[in-house]
Amino acid sequence: MSIRVLRRTARPLEVTLLASVFVVAACGLVYELAAGALASYVLGDSVLQFSTVIGSYLFAMGVGSWLSRFFERQLPAHFLRIELLVALAGGALPGLLFLANAYMPGAFRFLLYAMVGVVGVLVGLEIPLVMRILKREVALKDLVSQVLTFDYLGALAVSVAFPLLLVPQLGLIRTGLLFGLLNAAVAFWTLWVFRHELRHFAAHAWACVLTVGILAAGLAVADEITTLAEDKFYHDRIVLAATSPYQRIVVTDGRTGHKLFLNGNLQFAERDEYRYHEALVHPAMSAFGAPRKVAVLGGGDGMAVREILKYPSVESVTLVELDPNMTGLFAKDPAMAALNAGALRSPKLRIVNTDAFQWLQGHGEGEPDIFDVIVVDFPDPTNFSIGKLYTNTFYSLLAQRLSASGYAVIQTTSPLVARQSFWTVASTIESVGLHATPYHANVPSFGEWGYIIASHRPWHLPASLPQGLRFLGPQTLPLLFDFPKDMARVPAEVNRLSNQILVTTYEQEWGRVSQ
Repeated sequence: MSIRVLRRTARPLEVTLLASVFVVAACGLVYELAAGALASYVLGDSVLQFSTVIGSYLFAMGVGSWLSRFFERQLPAHFLRIELLVALAGGALPGLLFLANAYMPGAFRFLLYAMVGVVGVLVGLEIPLVMRILKREVALKDLVSQVLTFDYLGALAVSVAFPLLLVPQLGLIRTGLLFGLLNAAVAFWTLWVFRHELRHFAAHAWACVLTVGILAAGLAVADEITTLAEDKFYHDRIVLAATSPYQRIVVTDGRTGHKLFLNGNLQFAERDEYRYHEALVHPAMSAFGAPRKVAVLGGGDGMAVREILKYPSVESVTLVELDPNMTGLFAKDPAMAALNAGALRSPKLRIVNTDAFQWLQGHGEGEPDIFDVIVVDFPDPTNFSIGKLYTNTFYSLLAQRLSASGYAVIQTTSPLVARQSFWTVASTIESVGLHATPYHANVPSFGEWGYIIASHRPWHLPASLPQGLRFLGPQTLPLLFDFPKDMARVPAEVNRLSNQILVTTYEQEWGRVSQ
């Protein structure tokens, strides 16, 4: 009878301890994901950054688990202190990294891995200590399975909520601070449950209050921290900023007009974007003659659509943009809509917010049609998720959606800075049986920039161009197709899904510029 009574009285403690395991696991994974996301934003190549961050974090957790063997007495007190340290270090991680990127960019990588190491060691200490505390209440045969079950459930909950809810709604800084408060809540719970075992109860209580106060103050000024970091990084005044599941979107306004940045990389500058977009759109559109059906892959800012709508023959434009935040921003915000002349509100336009690769395969919204012209305006291949959109597999799908007399045009990085990368795209297009016609234009914000027209038939110089263009004309257009010696073709491999050689080459070439 006494054994049954003991089990009934132990059950609430067991449940709350297991609930704390759920919270601890959730918080630990949030810090890991936040570090990986920030590393990919700042350092590029998301696969490499997430792999190294996760590997370092797991190694640090292993070190923490090994160190837990040296904690022999006063386990609840040790667990409480560790929770407070995790709350402070993990909660502050996104904000400190944001500030480091703005004010000490050279120290960002060191600080990133230092904080990942510290948080990883502390998180690695948590679960072993909880298991040893639970050992008082739970039989060994049930202990491991129960702890690991709640640990994995916490990780599952956060892995779903982080990209779909937490980052879009709260941003990285607020998310880190919020989960720091959850760690502090576990420390408060430990303080109350084990109050009779703690030798310095008042000191622990004040430590808990101070930690919550610091995190709450950080949460209250999270916007100011973000503004402080981004204003320093972007130089010009930030007028719009949003975090989506796919990227960080920032629009600035300064003496030279608006600029759009995605994950810190410049996408266009108002003062010369017309050069980029006229060069992107009109050589293919004008050569076709009177295109009726046009598709734009990427280009959620609507600038390419603006240029396409200058052709009266166009009956429909399908814009395939992964991020609905982009198309929503440039359709609804008055200043942004003015830049694209209201193109995203045109009755001729259909917006499809999905992955262009899947859409070409017929897995997205609506069956892809056959198009006269396809404008491919993706960001540069800084990581493997974008690099797949420059592979022979992608261009093979593109060829199937291009009419026999149609043209596709692809923005293709700088043939001057990233010469090997530029000609890799040309070789990849040719590998699927398409003609590749390369050309380039000078865009002051970017320098020499490259494009390639892909087609089933050879491209020809158009007889005329639309009226009112600011950059292109009958005399200047032929000059775009002349490559000087320092940008002339070099042998290049085909970029395949199985090797993604382009991403590696691109990082090497642009990396030399930033050194």
